[in-house]
Amino acid sequence: MYAIVDIETTGGYAANNDITEVAIVLHDGEKIVERFESLIKPVRAIPYYIQVLTGITPDMVEEAPSFSAIAPAIHGLLEGAVFVAHNVNFDYSFLKHHLSQAGYELTASKLCTVRLSKKVFPGFKSYSLGNLCQSLGIFIENRHRAGGDADATVRLLEHLLRHDAITHIQQFIKKGAKEQSLPPHLPKEEVDKLPYTPGVYYFHDQKGKVLYVGKAKNLKYRVRSHFTHNGAGRQRQEFLRNIYSITYQPCATELMAFILESVEIRRLWPPYNSSQKRFTPAYGLYLYEDRSGYQRLAIDKMKKNLTPIYTFNLLLEGHRLLRRLMENFELCPKLCHMQTDTGLCAGLLDNTCRGACAHRETAQEYNERVQQAVDYLDQNLPTFAVVDEGQQTIEQSCILIEKGRFYGMGYLPSDCSVHDIDSLKGYLTRYPENDYIRGLVYQHVEKYPHKKVTWKAEA
Repeated sequence: MYAIVDIETTGGYAANNDITEVAIVLHDGEKIVERFESLIKPVRAIPYYIQVLTGITPDMVEEAPSFSAIAPAIHGLLEGAVFVAHNVNFDYSFLKHHLSQAGYELTASKLCTVRLSKKVFPGFKSYSLGNLCQSLGIFIENRHRAGGDADATVRLLEHLLRHDAITHIQQFIKKGAKEQSLPPHLPKEEVDKLPYTPGVYYFHDQKGKVLYVGKAKNLKYRVRSHFTHNGAGRQRQEFLRNIYSITYQPCATELMAFILESVEIRRLWPPYNSSQKRFTPAYGLYLYEDRSGYQRLAIDKMKKNLTPIYTFNLLLEGHRLLRRLMENFELCPKLCHMQTDTGLCAGLLDNTCRGACAHRETAQEYNERVQQAVDYLDQNLPTFAVVDEGQQTIEQSCILIEKGRFYGMGYLPSDCSVHDIDSLKGYLTRYPENDYIRGLVYQHVEKYPHKKVTWKAEA
C-alpha cells in the first residue's frame, strides 16, 4: 500500500515550524483506496509570504483541529504503508517530528517521486512537481495546497507505474536500501563511486560551489552517514536541499585526510563548516619579567594581546617542552610556574636549579640562561617526518614537520629511504601551516612513535 502525502507548513524545517494542512491518499498500486485531507491550526503564526504562496490564511485555520487531535488518524494511515512524496524527506521529517511530539513513532519506508522520476524519465531539465507534471502532461489542480499537490503526485505515481517503475520502487524500498535517504538532487551514482579509503569529500550546490568539506577514514561509509537521519532543524534541511554533487580526494591515511580537510576548510571557507573556521591554539609559551627583574617562562591559555614564543593545542605538549628547557638550561621550576606550592624548590633538591627562586643568583645570570633557552627553542624546534603506507603498494606516504612547523605532505617511492630533508622536499606538496595541523601530527607520533623519522638529535 502506498500513502501519497503532501503537507503545507509555516516554514522550511520541522523543529521550529508547524503543519497547516495535510493530505494523505492511500493507493494500492492500481486505484485510490482512501483519502484524508485536513487543515491544521498551527501554534506559530503563518508568515505572510506563506499565505500568499498557499492561500492558507489565519482565518481559514482558526477553527481547524490541532495536529495532536488528528495525529492518531494520520499515524493510522501511514503505519504499514510506503510513505510517498515529492522530495519525500521534507514531508517525512515534518510528520515524523510532529507525530513524535504527539506520542507516535513513524517508521514507514520512504519513496521519493523526484528520485523515482529521474530513474524512469532521465534527462529532464527540472524535476520540481510543477515542471515535471507539465513535461508529462499531468494537470495540477489547486497548486501549493496539500490536496491538489497530493492528487498530482498520485497521478505522477500512476504514470510512473505504467512505465515500469515497479522494479525501481522495489529497489528503493527493500530492506537496507539507502537511496531514499539521499538528498533529492544528489545522484546515487555519485555516492556509489566513492572508494572505501581515507580521504576528503566536498559537497557542492547546483552551481558547483563547495558547501561542506569533510574528512573520512572510509569515504563511502562517512558520506552515507550524513544522510542516515532526517534532522528537523533548519540548517539540516537546507543543507540536504542544496547538495547536488560530491567530489573527493583520496588519501593514504586518516591523518593525511585530517590535514587536507583543515587546509581546504581555510582555503574554501564552506558555509556549512564551522568548527575549524574559529580554531585557535589553546595554549602558548610566554616570556615576561617579574618585579625582581627575573625573566620567566610560563605556559598559559592564549591571550589576545600577548604574543607567545610558541603555541600548543595540548597543555601536556607545552609542559613536556618546558620541562626539557628547564632540564637543559637549569631553569627554576618555580620561576617557570611548574611548581606552584610554597615548599622548597624541587630544582634545588635535585641540583637542576641554581637558586634564582631564592635569589642565590642574580637576575642577570639567570636571564642569560633563559635567553639561551629561547634561542635554542627557535633554532632547534623538532624536524621529523611521519612515514606510513601509501595509496598503492609502490609508494609510501610522508608528512614533514620542519623546525616545529608543518611543511607539507606527499608520496615517496616504496624503495626510497628518507636520508635528508632537502631530497625529501622534492616529493612533497607544501601546504599552509596552522597549529591545529601541527597538533594532529604531534599527537599521532606520540601514539605511533615507530612511524617517526628524524635526522638529528632533538632537545
